[in-house]
Amino acid sequence: MKTEKNILIAFILNISFSIFEIVGGFFTGSIAILSDSLHDFGDALSIGISYFLEKKSKKKSDDKHTYGYIRYSVLGGMITSLILVSGSIFVIYESIKRLINPVTINYNGMIIFAIVGVIVNLIASFVTREGDSINQKAVNLHMLEDVLGWVIVLIGSILMKFTDIKYIDSILSIGVALFIMFSAFKNLKKIYDLFLEKTPKDININEIKKHLLEVNGVIDIHHIHIRSIDGYNNFITFHAVIEKYDHEIKHNLKEELEEFGIAHSTIEIELKDEKCYDKKCEVSTNHEYHHHH
Repeated sequence: MKTEKNILIAFILNISFSIFEIVGGFFTGSIAILSDSLHDFGDALSIGISYFLEKKSKKKSDDKHTYGYIRYSVLGGMITSLILVSGSIFVIYESIKRLINPVTINYNGMIIFAIVGVIVNLIASFVTREGDSINQKAVNLHMLEDVLGWVIVLIGSILMKFTDIKYIDSILSIGVALFIMFSAFKNLKKIYDLFLEKTPKDININEIKKHLLEVNGVIDIHHIHIRSIDGYNNFITFHAVIEKYDHEIKHNLKEELEEFGIAHSTIEIELKDEKCYDKKCEVSTNHEYHHHH
């Protein structure tokens, strides 16, 4: 619940603030402020998407989404990161144009806007700092970037007031944009791993297998699959071959898994002389085979 409320507050702060900035950008003639307004507007938009998807991700699973809705939160993170990357490219392009043709800037106006910018965004980043979905992290990252962006604009505007070097504005904009792109790419890499169903980073399959084999009465463990649904919740499925049926075994296996932080498991139990139907232990990709049999 907390995550959602925070995201909503951040959204309202950001959207009203980006309108204020657009006015400020035109009033001062600073591209650093205009690019920040575009950036904040993009943030507000992506936070809106995040809010909607984060809400959806909390829904209980149903017939259509048997794995639940958690991935919607990841999708929110992805859209947000993509918006950030494209926003940054635009800012860099505009700033380079300005480097070639500098314009006059109202430095005093810029300083005032920057101070307000730092304060508003500090409040917003403070509000969004808690929560643990990838989505929430993406939103909080925006907020911190915005604070940083404004601190830089503030320093830049003070420098320009005293030196009258106009291209400081453009250089600052490019710096902020590159930093934002870098963070967004890091987020996208995480999301990419999730969509490819890669084994979560902090999990060692052989280590887990070794521990499961130590459970009394277990002869063999095969067909292990581990995936993370959102970067926090891990799921495992496997087959356990046992000497003779004993309901303690499954309980002990689940306890071992909890040590590894895996709360969701599906275990298929086989007796030792039983034939494993999935002995190939791979998902069959041989289509010929499917047609003829």
